[in-house]
Amino acid sequence: LRVPGSMGRCVARLSVPAKVAVSKRAAIQVRAVAAAEAPAAAAPSIESAARPVYPFTAIVGQEEMKLALILNVIDPKIGGVMVMGDRGTGKSTTIRALADLLPEMTVVDRDPFNSDPTNPELMSSEVRERLKSGEKLPVGSMKIPMVDLPLGATEDRVCGTIDIEKALTEGVKAFEPGLLAKANRGILYVDEVNLLDDHLVDVLLDSAASGWNTVEREGISISHPARFILVGSGNPEEGELRPQLLDRFGMHAFIRTVKDPALRVRIVNERQAFDLDPDSFRQRYAHRQRALADKIVAARRALNGVTVDADTKLKISVVCSNLGVDGLRGDIVSTRAARALAALEGRSCVDDEDVGRVIVMSLRLVSLMIMSVL
Repeated sequence: LRVPGSMGRCVARLSVPAKVAVSKRAAIQVRAVAAAEAPAAAAPSIESAARPVYPFTAIVGQEEMKLALILNVIDPKIGGVMVMGDRGTGKSTTIRALADLLPEMTVVDRDPFNSDPTNPELMSSEVRERLKSGEKLPVGSMKIPMVDLPLGATEDRVCGTIDIEKALTEGVKAFEPGLLAKANRGILYVDEVNLLDDHLVDVLLDSAASGWNTVEREGISISHPARFILVGSGNPEEGELRPQLLDRFGMHAFIRTVKDPALRVRIVNERQAFDLDPDSFRQRYAHRQRALADKIVAARRALNGVTVDADTKLKISVVCSNLGVDGLRGDIVSTRAARALAALEGRSCVDDEDVGRVIVMSLRLVSLMIMSVL
């Protein structure tokens, strides 16, 4: 059997007994060559193949949830968002719509962990070693990633896997990155987080607390940075969230069903228009999307210059103390969220109104108590 090459040359000569065993493989190889030589126009683009995302600026109402998400993009140190509410209130739609607004970030080119080329705390071990050896790191850019964590995901899919056979035979740490690696320096979204299996909750707790993910198999250990904005959503009627995981979210937004009939009709009409013609619908909101995305980028740049005076800090601590908030995380999250809000609105100093708009969401389990106090 002769398998012709692209120029008519023979690239394989097989005996008759071997023909049956490898004919399929040869055919696959030939088809692979043909596919590689086919014009690029024949393959659909990623953008055209991807499912269209509902525009963030087209979402009606739910201002508290939208604000909490935007503030976390501006300052990831706020610690993520937990969105709880009735089913059918647009929780997952709003969170996934945020992907269109995420800005670009600088990364080490072709690094599977999205390592920062300048900040050692956000570098993988391999990148740090390359930097110490004097290597000039290739730099690229990418959009801040948003990664979905499915409820049925396995621990290997989330944490990554080590190829034990390759490690033992070749002495190489062959690591297949998981979802935590892809979400590093990005957003990790868990829909129905209150239904997440306990073993995955433990994995998230470890990574969220330390900022690193460690995979150990048969005496082989690999670690990589896993710093992400944890965003979760769920319906409290379907199950309670473990207190340990609840404490990992910096802000909490409570979503309620819209009661105004006119507003409900508007939401239904908007959704129908999107379903009938997603491209035209997205085009209608393209200008608003660009404007909000630019505003977020400007706020991220201005964040370090925003100040909080001593009197405002004292007011935050008084509220936290009077409500019996355990620890100081409530004070810290409220201050960070207020700074992010001031940066979003183009101001260099936090005022009382900023604190009032974010403190309800920032004090987690006592949010309902704060509503009655304020």
